This record gives sequence, structure tokens and C-alpha cells, in this order.
Amino acid sequence: MDSSLIVSNFLNPPVLFFFLGMTAVFVKSDLEIPAPVPKLFSLYLLFAIGFKGGVELIKSGITQEVVLTLLAAMLMACFVPIYTFFILKLKLDTYDAAAIAATYGSISAVTFITASAFLTEIGIPFDGYMVAALALMESPAIIVGLILVNIFTVDEKRDFSWAEVLKEAFLNSSVFLLVGSLVIGFVTGEHGWQVLEPFTQGLFYGVLTFFLLDMGLVAARRIKDLQKTGVFLISFAILIPIVNAVLGLLLAKFIGVPKGDSLLFAVLCASASYIAVPAAMRMTVPEANPSLYVSTALAVTFPFNIIVGIPLYLYGINLFWR
Repeated sequence: MDSSLIVSNFLNPPVLFFFLGMTAVFVKSDLEIPAPVPKLFSLYLLFAIGFKGGVELIKSGITQEVVLTLLAAMLMACFVPIYTFFILKLKLDTYDAAAIAATYGSISAVTFITASAFLTEIGIPFDGYMVAALALMESPAIIVGLILVNIFTVDEKRDFSWAEVLKEAFLNSSVFLLVGSLVIGFVTGEHGWQVLEPFTQGLFYGVLTFFLLDMGLVAARRIKDLQKTGVFLISFAILIPIVNAVLGLLLAKFIGVPKGDSLLFAVLCASASYIAVPAAMRMTVPEANPSLYVSTALAVTFPFNIIVGIPLYLYGINLFWR
């Protein structure tokens, strides 16, 4: 693999600030981001990427490639939690296996945004419709995970409302804002982009950098939870993203997706949710241990993807598309 890709990604300011956040925890600095700020920045990033995606989607139009890619995205969002569940069941109980499987079937919007910044940095174009794939992959894994719990457990004491589950899956703040911004960007088009460009484009990299600084702080604090997971889950958190990325690249190659969009699709397949799915799992599967599915996604898979995974998947694209 071309080491320059890893160096280029590693020397990206947002990634370096992620390491700065981790370092602050390791050296026991009192650096801390006030709680409301990361939430605000998270909402801003979802809004900005969704709005830009909508503007780009109206430019590209709803083509056969777009439809096939979105169908492939939903397929992966359903398939990944199913096959990973049976792997996890080798060592874990049904509740933990289903919660972790749902986490890896869903996506990390920040990893997607970091990959978008990486593509912009190295000059590889990509289309806005991939934001629609991002939105579509958020929720199915939650539903599949709950179906797996209901199939493989017999517990009359477990009582939850499917209406609440569906509401959490499709109307949680991340999905709602992302889809809403996408629709508004699509409706307003170029005029809307010109009006909001100073806000959605000019501030974007600064906000992403500050948000990844906070992510570094959070990830480093979660590392101690990995002592509870053992070698099995740590290996799972590194190897499964690579497997999912390869599956995603094969699908993208079959559909005929360009390189930039293929990288984003691979990143979506390889990432794991540490916000939406954990929130849903805490509500619907309280028997699962949050330290397992949050620490693996946030302290292992997230750093792996933004440091090594993104350039590694691009290297795979260069091989497949050669």
C-alpha cells in the first residue's frame, strides 16, 4: 500500500486534532469541551453534509447508478448485523451479540465526513447522493438487531413498543436532521447553496476539526473499557470493518460506482455507530452491556477507520479499479 496515502490522511488537521484530544487524556490534561458544544457541532456537521448532498443530488439526478447504490446500501445495512450476530454469538450472549451487530450494521456520520474531507484534500471527486446512502443505512440495523433479539430469546418479561422502536430508528435527531437537510438542499438547489455557502462551506473544516478534538477525548476515555472486551472483540472491531469494506467495494465495482463514491460507500459499510444505535439499544435492549458496543465502536473501529481504514480502502479501490 502507498504509505503516502496514510501520511496524507494522518497529517490532515482534523485527524491530528483527534490525536491531540487522545493525548490530552493520556497525559491527564484538564482539557475538556463543555457538553453542549459537541452536540451543537454534531448537528452542524449533519446539517452541512446533508444540505450539500441535496444540492449535489439535484445536479446528478436520480440515475440507475444512484438507485442501485442506495439499494446496495440498504442491503448492507441489513446483511451486516445478521452475519456478525452469528460470529459474536460464538463468545457472547444474545443481547450483547445483537447490540454489537446492530452497531456495526449502522454507520458513523463523522467517519463519512472525514472520508469526504480526505477525498477533497487529495482531489478525488465524489457525488452528493452518497449522503442519501448515509441516511438510509442509519436505521435498518436497529430494526434487524431487535428482530434477532426477539427470535433468539424467549423472555416474557421483555416488553417494549415497536412503535417506539420505529420512532427511535427513523425519527432520532441525527436521521431527522440529515434527511431534512438533504430534502431542503434538493429543493433549493444552487440558489440555496449560494445563500448558505459561507456557513455550510466556510465553517465546515473548522467545526469538523474541533469535533474530532472532542472525539479524541471521548475515545481515549473509553479505552479502559476495552479491558472488559478481551482479544476477541478487539480483533472483531478491526477485522469486521475490513471485511465489510471489501464487500462494499465489490458491490460498488459491480454497480460501476466511481472511485470517490466507492470510497465513501466502503467507509459507510466499514463504520460503526456510536451515537444513534447505542441510544436505541439502551432503550430497547437494556440487558446488553453498553461498555461492549460503545467502546468497540468508538475506541477501536472509529480511530482505525479515520487513521488507517480510509487510505487502506482507497488502496483497495486502486487495485480493484486498475
